[in-house]
Amino acid sequence: MSTRLLPLLIVLMAAVLLALGVPLGVSVARAEQQKVVIDRIDDTARFAALAQFVTEDVPGGSRRTTTDERLETLQTELISYYEVYGIKAGVFYRNHIPMANAPTTWFLPQTGEVRDSFDEALLSRRSHDPQQVWPWEDGRLVVASPVIRDGDVVAVVVTDSPTDSMRSRTLRGWLIIGAGEVAAMLLAVGAALRLTGWVLRPVRVLDATTHDIATGRLKSRVAPAGGPPELRRLAGSFNEMADHVEEVLEQQRAFVADASHQLRNPLAALLLRIELLALELPEDNEEIASVQTEGKRLARVLDDLLDLALAEHSQADLNLTDIGALAAERVAAWSPTAGAKGVRLVGDCPPTTGWADPVTLSSALDAVIDNAVKFTPADETVRVTVASTGDATTVVVTDNGPGLTDEELARVGDRFWRSGRHQNIKGSGLGLSICRALLAAGDGSIHFGHHEPHGLEVTVTVPRSGPGAGASEEPERPYGLTDR
Repeated sequence: MSTRLLPLLIVLMAAVLLALGVPLGVSVARAEQQKVVIDRIDDTARFAALAQFVTEDVPGGSRRTTTDERLETLQTELISYYEVYGIKAGVFYRNHIPMANAPTTWFLPQTGEVRDSFDEALLSRRSHDPQQVWPWEDGRLVVASPVIRDGDVVAVVVTDSPTDSMRSRTLRGWLIIGAGEVAAMLLAVGAALRLTGWVLRPVRVLDATTHDIATGRLKSRVAPAGGPPELRRLAGSFNEMADHVEEVLEQQRAFVADASHQLRNPLAALLLRIELLALELPEDNEEIASVQTEGKRLARVLDDLLDLALAEHSQADLNLTDIGALAAERVAAWSPTAGAKGVRLVGDCPPTTGWADPVTLSSALDAVIDNAVKFTPADETVRVTVASTGDATTVVVTDNGPGLTDEELARVGDRFWRSGRHQNIKGSGLGLSICRALLAAGDGSIHFGHHEPHGLEVTVTVPRSGPGAGASEEPERPYGLTDR
């Protein structure tokens, strides 16, 4: 969730910073240009004041033939101005003839921005602000001011300024703004990380607790983890719901266990009376035999129900266990039963450790091996293989029985479920459910799959790491291993 929320916050903050930075950058560029334009206006006004006192006119529209001191002063000022600042400047009569100019080779062009500014100044108006020059453009700034004598415009002062320095200052200002934006973005990302962590911490805790409860650890609860008040209230409500669910399940388990236990005594008495009644009837009486068979089947169902209730309620006592030795022990225990049916029970159980409750794991393997032997025809093989796969130890039980379809595999392990093709084989449909409950109590699992060319493959998995894993102390001796 944080991978979706954090980019959204970053994009929003970047948009806000961009919305603030772009106008600020434009404002910096305009301010720098306005500063230059104001300086040029002051310069043109000073030159216009000097030109105003030049007394000689240009007769008949031709260049002057005499000079005066004021004109020489104006020319000297323009030349110095050009040499110091590199800005072209000139005072031009109405007929476009220069009164003074620097450099002396610069004349009024026929077209362009300089000519437009000159024509506008002839109307006794200062030229409009020049078009904005951006740092990536190689533009120039033109400013023109009229020279007024006795109320008439007699000449125009024109300056043509390079913009390299102005564009450099603008770019420098933009770099400062960019650095500030980057710093603000880094701070915003840090704040977003803290904010998302603060908001999502209770969500992650809630997700982990939900997973624990879904996998059978009903005692798990959401610990207070800060966050917004709404999520804290959600955590409290979730804990209340988990308490109610655990209470209901506990009542259900207690009812099943009590009912199974209470029914066993009257059922045992009933079976005893049936046995006594059978003594008074012929030995080949089919009805009494059928009643005895159903009574024994009901007793097995009650025993399995009680075992299931105890398995779901029990707490596993995990120990570092030699899974290979334990599996070999169960293979040896079931070999006589398999041999009596004509089934070969083969074990490949090298010493391999894992964390498990030896008693509950033995019961689970009994249920799996019993199921495999029960459904395997004579002269076929049931194989038990122990192996290590990284962080887990597996016990794989394969048989060459009829197997299950994909639809049946999805339901195997459900309570009281049995395949419609195997209803004539004894069983209550609770054995694999008990196995699953026993394994879940010890953080183990069971998986069902196809075994080629036919049959069922059951994989029992227990973790190789458990309580105390990674501790510096010497690990306890695995259950089932002894000194040589």
